[in-house]
Amino acid sequence: MLKYALISLLFLVAPQMALAADPVVENATAVKRGDSWSFSVTLSHPDTGWDHYADGWRVLDMEGNELGLRVLAHPHVNEQPFTRSLGGVQVPEGIGKVQIQARCSVDGWAQDTTVIDLP
Repeated sequence: MLKYALISLLFLVAPQMALAADPVVENATAVKRGDSWSFSVTLSHPDTGWDHYADGWRVLDMEGNELGLRVLAHPHVNEQPFTRSLGGVQVPEGIGKVQIQARCSVDGWAQDTTVIDLP
């Protein structure tokens, strides 16, 4: 009997667990263009449509200050993972590393960040 109760609980909880997944930064690169930087970030997220999707990512310095924000204007249900770029990011002189943090429309900013070295 306990076996069936646990299986039933799994069917109730598993779909909600999938919805709670943070967007993941699969890859990120940075290129200096003149006096600013251009970032390309590849994200994956179990987008379900307009009600729940990865809706942005940002560049942070190592203290958590936002240097740039890329808003994603629509879901990418059938395009996973996907890559989007952001140019014109001003990174203060002397900074050698930045963090990339992703966001979804339901759960907000992911707890984890990805650190990249600036070339």
